[in-house]
Amino acid sequence: MHFLMLAIAFTLAVILRLIAPKPSKQWQKNWQRSLFFFLFPPLMLLMTCLAIFWMGYRGQMFGVPTGWFTYLLSFAILASGGFLLGQYCYQACQAKQKIRSYPQENIGGKVARVLEVNFPYIAQIGFWESELVVSRGFLNLLERDHLEAVLAHEEAHHDFRDTFWFFWLGWLRTFTTHLPNTEAWWQELLRLRELRADWRASQQVDPLLLAESLLIVSQAVNEVEFFVTPGECFVAAFNDAVAPNRLIERIELLLDESEATAQTHWWNWIWIVLILMPLLMIPCHY
Repeated sequence: MHFLMLAIAFTLAVILRLIAPKPSKQWQKNWQRSLFFFLFPPLMLLMTCLAIFWMGYRGQMFGVPTGWFTYLLSFAILASGGFLLGQYCYQACQAKQKIRSYPQENIGGKVARVLEVNFPYIAQIGFWESELVVSRGFLNLLERDHLEAVLAHEEAHHDFRDTFWFFWLGWLRTFTTHLPNTEAWWQELLRLRELRADWRASQQVDPLLLAESLLIVSQAVNEVEFFVTPGECFVAAFNDAVAPNRLIERIELLLDESEATAQTHWWNWIWIVLILMPLLMIPCHY
C-alpha cells in the first residue's frame, strides 16, 4: 500500500509538469502559476515519503501488509534531499564568508561590498538579510541616475527576500531534476523574479532610466572578460537576465505605461493544504 501511495504521488507530479497551461500575458498571474507547477510536484513527493517513513515498515494499511522496500526507498529519497540541502548550506556559508572579506563602501546611500574587478556586476547575496555586492567595473560603467535606478532594483530583491526564497527553490530544483520540465520552470521563475524587481523599482525611479541601464549593462557584459559569480540559488543579480529575449521583454514591460500590481491573495496559496494530504494517511496505518 505504501508503494501505491508513492507511485500515485510520482505519477501526479509527472502529469502536473506535463499538462501545465500556457502562460498568461500578465507576469503577475504567471508568478503564481509558475510557483504552483514548480513547487507542488516535489513537495507532494516529499510529504508522501515523509508519511511513509513516519508510518514505518511494520503493520498494515487498509488490510494490506507493508514492507521494507518502500520504507527504504522513502528513506533514501529523504536522505538524499537532506544531503543536498547540507551541500547547499555549506556552499552558501562559504560564499557569504568570502563576500564579507570584501571592503564596504557607501554607494548611493546604501552600504555595499565592493569587488575590485572590471566585470559589471551587482547583486544581493545571502539568506534572509542579504548584502549588496557591486563590482568596481559596475560603478565605473553607470552614471549616478542610472546607478540609483539599478540600486532600486536590487533593493526590491532585498524587500522580497528573493535570496532566501530562491535558496529553497534552488534546492528543490537540484533535488528533483528527474521530474519533467524542472529546468524550464526554474528559468521561468528566475525570469519572473527579475520582472517583479523591475516593477517594484519602476514605482520609485524613472522606468526609462532602468531600461537604459539594462541596455548599458548587457552591452558591457559582452565586452568584458568572463567572471565567475556565486551560485544563483542564493544570489539575486541585476545581470541574471540579460539574454536578448529576456532583455527585450524587460525593457518592453518597463516602458509599458499600463498599471500593474503584484498583489497576492491568500486563496492563491490554498493548494498548499493539498500537499499535506499524504500526512492524513498516517492514522490509516496500524
